[in-house]
Amino acid sequence: MSDVKQSIEVHTLGLTKVFENGTHTIELFRDLDLVIRKGERVAIVGSSGAGKSTLLNILGTLEKPTAGKVFYGGADIFLQSERELANFRNRNIGFVFQFHCLMPEFNAIENVMMPGLISGLPRSEARSRAADLLDRLGLSQRLKHRVGALSGGEQQRVAVARALLLKPRLFLADEPSGNLDSRTGQSLHELLVSLNESDGLTMVIVTHNQELASMMHRVLRLKDAHLKEERDRPEETLTITI
Repeated sequence: MSDVKQSIEVHTLGLTKVFENGTHTIELFRDLDLVIRKGERVAIVGSSGAGKSTLLNILGTLEKPTAGKVFYGGADIFLQSERELANFRNRNIGFVFQFHCLMPEFNAIENVMMPGLISGLPRSEARSRAADLLDRLGLSQRLKHRVGALSGGEQQRVAVARALLLKPRLFLADEPSGNLDSRTGQSLHELLVSLNESDGLTMVIVTHNQELASMMHRVLRLKDAHLKEERDRPEETLTITI
């Protein structure tokens, strides 16, 4: 494998997503060729309804494209079965959503442990990893607090810890600070950049927040069914040949 391929985390070829709505066809995007490099952080921006979240879900294998391919490590991920895709997601992709998606009947550490327990990680190891992450994210005093007893910013940090428990190769976030006040949101933005810089964690973040977008290495705008570079690092541009 060449150095170029080794430096790529995920890439797409000809990605297209079309929805049929009765007699109408809605084309969110078409023929998207996208390269995400290992260790970079990328923002996807655009108007509401442009298809940003759908694109993120396809990159995370939660949805399938109408056409086109998504490659991880040179392999077309959607050739796998649903069971194989679920296992791949659990072990390789960390998700953070705007509304946290935490389970209110469990406390903070139990929520963070959940992906590890699902993957078969020994309970003691899952708990140890969860406690370490929550401590790193400034929540060491909140381990046994139920979701309802946590602030919005604390809940989002729990969601970040949960996404990181299995040391994913790719971190995906959909409007991670959309429901946070400006001060808490800024703290979360700085946390995400810190995780990228300290751990080399590859990130793709959908956001309307210009401050967060400005902190990314690249900004991609989804508009009129196409993805365009708003800010790039041209010295690192890669050419993919399949």
